[in-house]
Amino acid sequence: MEKILWEFCLYISKNMKRRSEILDKYKWKISDIFSDESEWEKSFDKVKSQLDFSFYVGKLKDDKILLEFLTKSEKVEQSLSLLDVYAMMKKDEDSSCSDSVSRQYKIEALITEYSFNTAFAYPEMTAFSEKKLNSLINNQSFSAYDRFFGRILKNKPHVLSEESEKILALGGQVFSSFRNIFDMADNVDFPFPEINVDGEKVVVTHAEYGALLQNQNRAVREKTFKAYYNGYKKLLNVISSTYISSVNKDVFLAKARNYTSALQKSTFSEEVSPEIYQKLLFKVDKALPVLHDYVAKRRQELKLDEMHMWDMYVPIVSEISYQKSYEQAFETVKEGLKVLGKDYCTLLDKAYNEGWIDVMENYGKRSGAYSVGVYGIKHPFVLLNYQGVMHDTFTIAHELGHSMHTYFSNANQTQSKADYTIFVAEVASTVNEVLLLKSMLSSEKDVKIKRYLLNYYLEMIRTTLFRQTMFAEFEFAVHDIVEKGGALSKDELSKIYLELNQKYYGSSVVSDEEISFEWARIPHFYSAFYVYKYATGIISAITIADKILSGEKNAVENYFKFLSSGCSDTKVNLLKIAGVHLDTDEPYDLAMKSFKDALDEFIKLGEENG
Repeated sequence: MEKILWEFCLYISKNMKRRSEILDKYKWKISDIFSDESEWEKSFDKVKSQLDFSFYVGKLKDDKILLEFLTKSEKVEQSLSLLDVYAMMKKDEDSSCSDSVSRQYKIEALITEYSFNTAFAYPEMTAFSEKKLNSLINNQSFSAYDRFFGRILKNKPHVLSEESEKILALGGQVFSSFRNIFDMADNVDFPFPEINVDGEKVVVTHAEYGALLQNQNRAVREKTFKAYYNGYKKLLNVISSTYISSVNKDVFLAKARNYTSALQKSTFSEEVSPEIYQKLLFKVDKALPVLHDYVAKRRQELKLDEMHMWDMYVPIVSEISYQKSYEQAFETVKEGLKVLGKDYCTLLDKAYNEGWIDVMENYGKRSGAYSVGVYGIKHPFVLLNYQGVMHDTFTIAHELGHSMHTYFSNANQTQSKADYTIFVAEVASTVNEVLLLKSMLSSEKDVKIKRYLLNYYLEMIRTTLFRQTMFAEFEFAVHDIVEKGGALSKDELSKIYLELNQKYYGSSVVSDEEISFEWARIPHFYSAFYVYKYATGIISAITIADKILSGEKNAVENYFKFLSSGCSDTKVNLLKIAGVHLDTDEPYDLAMKSFKDALDEFIKLGEENG
C-alpha cells in the first residue's frame, strides 16, 4: 500500500457544504473497494479468523512451509490494506461521522494483532545461512521474493549475534523517544506567540506561520519571523539536547551494526551509495551562484535596499486573476500531459469519469491532498479540496502522477515488488508538474501569468532542491563531528546552520540571527539522512521531463517502464531505466540549467514588459 499524505488540519466554515450536498460526480467511488459497510464488516471478520500464524513458528527453514507462510501472510496483508484504506477514506471524507472514526480504530487494532502474530518471521529468516538465502533467491518457486531475500543477504554483515540483537531490541523504545520528545516540545510546549495584524491579535501557529510570511505587509512578516523563532530560542536547551542525543544514537547504531558511518547505514537501507549523497552536496555547492542570482532578483523585484529572511516567501509576482472550474483545470492537466501519449491520457479520462477522485471540500473532510492505492483493487484514489486557484491545477497533476505510478506498478509487478519507496515516490508526481508547467508556459499569452508560472517553478526548485540539500549538508556536518570524536552543543548547531544559510542564500539577503534556530524546527532531522531524497527526486523528475520534451528517442517508453517497475530493482537502477543516472553529472547539470533558464526567462520578461 502506498500513501502520500499531507498534514491533517480540519477547519470549519459556516459556508462549507455537508457531504450530502456534494454532487456524486465530484466524489470518489469508494464502493470499488467494498460495496458498503456491511461488506467491510464481513471482510473484517474473515481476516480476523486468519490471524493465527502459530503453526509456522520455528518452522520457516522448511521451503514448503516458508512458501506457504509467505503466501498466506501476503494475502492477509492485502486484505488488511483494503480494510485499512477503506476505513481511512471513509474517515477522511467526513470525520464528523463517528462510525468512520471507530472503524479506523478497529482496523488499526487488527493490524497491530497481525504484526504481533507474525513478529517471529523476520528474525527467523534473517538467521538463514548465506547458502540457504542464495538457494531461495535462485529457486523459481520463490521468484516473487528474490528481492526480499536478496536484501536479507546483503544485510547479513550488519546482523549481530542473537544476544546482541536482543540487547539492541531492548533499546528500541529509547531510540524512538527522541522524535517523540521533539514532537511534545514542538506541539505542546512551544510558546505560540501572538502578533498584531491589522488591529487584530493573531496566534502564530505552525500552520499560520507560512501564511503570515506571505503577507504583503513587511512589518507583519518581520514580527511573525522574529516572534516565531524566539519561541524556538526559548526551547533551545531541550530541543538541542534531544537532537544531539538522536545524532549520538545514529552514530552508535551505525558502529554497533558494523557500518563505516551513520550515512552509510542510512543509504545502505535504501540501496543507495553514500557517494550519491556526496555528489548531490558537491553539485549543488557548485551551482549556488545561480541561486544567489535568484535571491538578488527577488530583492530587486521587492524593491528592497536590504532583504531579510522574512522576505523570502512573499510572492514577487503580484496576485494574478486565475480561477478555473474543476472541469477546466482537468482539461489543462490533460493538455499538459498529452506528451505522455494516448494510453496515459485514456487513464486520465478513466480517473476523471470513473470515480478515482474526491474533488470538493466539505464539512469534516481532511484538508490537503493525497493519492492512495492498494494492490489488488481496480485503481488508486485521489483526495482533493479543490478551490479553483492555480495551485489546485498543479495539485491535480501531482496527485495523478502518484496514482499512475501506483497503477502501473501494481499492474506489472507481483505484490511483493509493487510498492515503491520514498526515494522514487515523488518522481512521477513532479514529472507531471514540470510537464504541466512547461505546457502552460508555451500556450500562455499573458506576461504576468507567465512570470507567475516561472516564479512558481523557481520556488519549487529553491525549496525542494536547494533548501533540502542545505538540510542534508547540515545533517552530514553534525554527524561527521560526532563520528570524529567531537562534541555538539546548541551554539555549535546554530553556528553550523547559520553559516550554511549564508552560504546557500548569499549576500543579497541578511541571514538574521533568528534563522540560526531554524534547524530546531525540522522534524525530519530525527530520521537521519532522509531529506536528500526530495532533492534527488526533483532532479530526477526534471531530467525525465527534459528528455520527454526534447523528443529523446524512447524517452516516453522508458518512463513507462520506470512507472511499471515498482521496487523490482534498486532505486538507482530503476531511475536509470528512465534515463536518470544519479552517479553521473548529467541530471544535476540538467536541473541547474533548468533553474537558470527559468530565471533568465523571468528576468527577460520583466525587462521587456517593465
